[in-house]
Amino acid sequence: MSEATSRGPQRVVIVGGSLAGMLAAAAVKDHVDSVEILEAHDLPAGPGPRTGVPQAAHIHWLQAGGAEAIDALLPGSIDLLLAAGAHRIPVTTDMVIFSPEGWYRRWQRATHYVITASRDLTDLVVRNEVLKDPRVTVRTHTKAVGLLGDRRAVRGVRLRDADGIASDLHADLVIDASGRASRLPRWLAELGVTGLVEERLDSGMVYASRLYRAPVPTRGWPVVGVQADPRLRQPAKAGGILPIDGDRWHVSLMGAPGGEPTRAAEDFEPFARTLRHPVMADLLEHAEPLGEVSVTHSTANRRSSYERLSTRPDGLVALGDSVATFNPVYAQGMSVAALGALALRDLLAAGPTRDLAHRAQRAIARPVHTAWTLATGQDIHFATTKGRRPTFADRLLRRYVSRLSRTATGSFRAATALTDVLALQAPPTSLVRPGVLLAALIGPLRPQLDSPQFNAAERTLLNALAHRRTSRT
Repeated sequence: MSEATSRGPQRVVIVGGSLAGMLAAAAVKDHVDSVEILEAHDLPAGPGPRTGVPQAAHIHWLQAGGAEAIDALLPGSIDLLLAAGAHRIPVTTDMVIFSPEGWYRRWQRATHYVITASRDLTDLVVRNEVLKDPRVTVRTHTKAVGLLGDRRAVRGVRLRDADGIASDLHADLVIDASGRASRLPRWLAELGVTGLVEERLDSGMVYASRLYRAPVPTRGWPVVGVQADPRLRQPAKAGGILPIDGDRWHVSLMGAPGGEPTRAAEDFEPFARTLRHPVMADLLEHAEPLGEVSVTHSTANRRSSYERLSTRPDGLVALGDSVATFNPVYAQGMSVAALGALALRDLLAAGPTRDLAHRAQRAIARPVHTAWTLATGQDIHFATTKGRRPTFADRLLRRYVSRLSRTATGSFRAATALTDVLALQAPPTSLVRPGVLLAALIGPLRPQLDSPQFNAAERTLLNALAHRRTSRT
């Protein structure tokens, strides 16, 4: 056994200064001598956009499981995020959601929460907390272009700086957190490591997003969403409004091929009115748009199963979007990266082991698998989806989940069971526990809502906005 193996990794190199890369640094920094992050671009000093994060333009949030993982890695960071303007939204207490099965009830007993904030702010808080540690350094304008080592062990990375000068950087552990553009499959092939299983399932959903100045106080304002219904014959459409920092609403509209939103600002709000319910369009009538509309077509679910490689080099771990990406509508990416980083930290805390990288990759795969099951279990049922068609078992499962979702519109037990899974705090198999099966069999215990459930204070604000608008016209 080598000295590095017997003592654990002492020098760690992380490819990518992404959120996943920063969380990877948080995971390892207390167990090694030094951590160096390689970033191909600049890292903003403040809450500005980071190059190479197209998903930042579209709505996303931290699930409770992801937020708790980040706080475990960087204690106090979620409080810092909230103090900087992020929102802690109780689920489903402060959510107005129109599911395919009806309006979810706003139960006053909140069992979970989500954190909503601009991606720029989330990145800034995490980055500042990580880089306070003197053991963590960043080398910007530097690209990793390959791996050092062989098919048995990775011993570092090959670099190229902004001037095109190549060099080698040796390390005991390399973590690839370079995101959607990861070149890791090719780098492994160059070492003779083949047989990587890669999966892709794409609903074809197109996103158009825009920021708005909120017409109401955002603190305590609910998330509003209209979900797509795969049972409808027309192209799927969906949308969401999140209260975020800066007294803003972050708004995203989604449409499948044949019903896509456009980049044209004048089309944005009319598209919102074509959703299954006009609640979003009604709200946006009172809000002030900020900036242009951002559009992306990159919403496919993609997974690389590094944990299943028959030959897996030691000294190499992949994390975050390098391993898997998900349709952003399910808000899983950041939380999955955080849970993977936490699993890596826990392995390091347990002490040195000969197969750290292999065990870490298997642990990282667990939250990935949960999120993959949730995302593809929904997307596979859209008529526009490419990559795989639903089997009989898929359709049977969809019918059960649909029944459970309908039950959740009027059953606290069913709603909590679904939220446990969506929050990444319980596996999908928990939905077939006897108590949950019984709840689904009984069905909703309360009548379904026939309209959005705004509370009295929210309705007062909305009525005032409507009156003000009428007075102006």
